[in-house]
Parts: sequence; structure tokens; C-alpha cells
Amino acid sequence: MERRGGAEEEAAWRAPGSGRRRRRRRGAARGAEEAGRLARARLREARAELLASEFWESSLKVILQSLRKQLAPPKEMSALTTAEKTLSALENLQLTPAAEPALESISRPREEPESYTSGLQCVCYGIGNFSSSVQSRYQLAFLLLLLKKLKIPENMCEVFDPVFSTVETDILNSLGVTVLSENEEGKRHVHNPTLFYMIHCGKALYNNLLWSNWSMEGLSNLVVIGNSFRGIEERLLAKIFQRDYGYIAKVLRATEEEALPAHPHYLDIFNDTSIHCFPGHKLVTLPLETWGVREEPVYQDDDRLEIIRKQ
Repeated sequence: MERRGGAEEEAAWRAPGSGRRRRRRRGAARGAEEAGRLARARLREARAELLASEFWESSLKVILQSLRKQLAPPKEMSALTTAEKTLSALENLQLTPAAEPALESISRPREEPESYTSGLQCVCYGIGNFSSSVQSRYQLAFLLLLLKKLKIPENMCEVFDPVFSTVETDILNSLGVTVLSENEEGKRHVHNPTLFYMIHCGKALYNNLLWSNWSMEGLSNLVVIGNSFRGIEERLLAKIFQRDYGYIAKVLRATEEEALPAHPHYLDIFNDTSIHCFPGHKLVTLPLETWGVREEPVYQDDDRLEIIRKQ
């Protein structure tokens, strides 16, 4: 005797309109698959174009210099400074060009960043809909190139944007990065050196991140690639900057900020982008009362915030 469940399934399968629904589902699945293939192909093209560009080379140089100053052990930094001073002195003596390469190969450390980026983690917020947005696609391509150069394993990079589609989440998972399921609103506390990649994010995200790590030890673990903090200060009225974005305001004078170079082809993609570090020798110069108040940020113009709140 046929089971009732089987009969019901058979009836549903033969019900009027079921064929149209099946065709729609198959069409949607094919559409999603094609969208995924297209997005992957465009992302590969963006990576290849960036990798061959002068912008990537010059931006990478800025980022590596900042990371070296922030993350390199004091001994390595001391050796680097001594080597550079020695080279400068010898160059002033106008030694023959043949003598310089041999000395440089001995005195100067390798340019590869493994020694000072070992263990570095990465968090990316706000990359956007890279399957449809050209800007987002190039920003993601830049991040993937940076992970490879810094030798950060993909699974040590966490990514979140509340606007990600299912297709985009699948692509990110296939790339090996970790897609977060929770909207942290930038309130991530870290215990180890962490690169935060936050291109064109809302001001509140940067402010929340600083608040979550508000101590000399905490801030010294942060490296932020995102909108220029100086630019935020310049574009806001002083009273609003101090009131709503007080953590950016308080740490600004202890921030080492280097702008990524401007390039005409990428102006609307990486404009106003800088790398920010918070070196200990600058943090200790802030007044002691700077660290005494650590209230969670409250934004008076909440309805005009440039971030999506968690539900």
C-alpha cells in the first residue's frame, strides 16, 4: 500500500501551476549560478588589473612602510635605522656604484614583510555589493592582493557587510575568507595586531572601533585602512566632531596617518583613503584623563548615520 506522504507529494507534483513553480526555481538557480560566474570573472579581472598597476605598487609601498613602523620589533627597527644611516654616510662619501649593492645586500633587511606581519589578522567591514558595484569589486580585489602580499591566511580574514547577497556570500566562502553572520557595528575588541580594512565606511564605525579598544595597549594593536581621520575632522563642525566622534577626535594627535597615493583611474574607488597606526610612543603623550572616560558612543543624529544598525 502506498504511503500517504508519497501520495500527497505526488498530488502536489501534479497540482496545477506546480510546473511553472519548478521552472521558476530552476530559472532562479541558473540565474544565480550565472551571476556567480560573472562576478568571479570580473573579480579576477580587477585583481589582474590592479596587480599590474602603478597604483598597487605605490599603495603597497605606503602600507608596508606603515606596518613596518607599527609592527616591527624594536631591535629590527634599530638595525634598519643603523643600516640606513650607514648607507647614507657612505653615499655622502661618493663611493663607487659597484660598492653599494654588496653593502646594501648585507646591511638592509629584506623588503618581504613576513618578519613583522607574522600573526597579523584582518577584519573587513563595508565592502559592499561587489557583484554589481565596480567600486566594491576593486576594493575587494585590493584586499585579496593585500592578504597574499602580507601572507595573511584567508581564514584569518573576517568579512562583513549587511548588504551581501547569497551569491556574494558564496563567493567569499569559496575564496576562503570568513563571512561573519553578526553585525558588530564596528565594536570589535582585539587582543592581537589586526588590520581593519574599512574603505569608505561610516564615521561611526571608525569611532566604535576605537571605543572598543580604548587603551594604549588596545589601540597599539590596530591598523586601520579607511577614510582619512584628518579628513573627517576637516569636513565636520568642531562641536559635532567632538560630540559624536569623540574617540577619533581624542586620538587624532597620536595617530600616524599616511594617504594612499591618488591615481586618476581609481579616484572614485580609493579617494580619501589612508592607513592609520597608533604607535605607543605617541599614545603615551596623550593626557592621562584621555583614558579615564570610556563611555559607549551615542549618536544624536542617529537617523542620519552612515552605518546599518544591527537588528
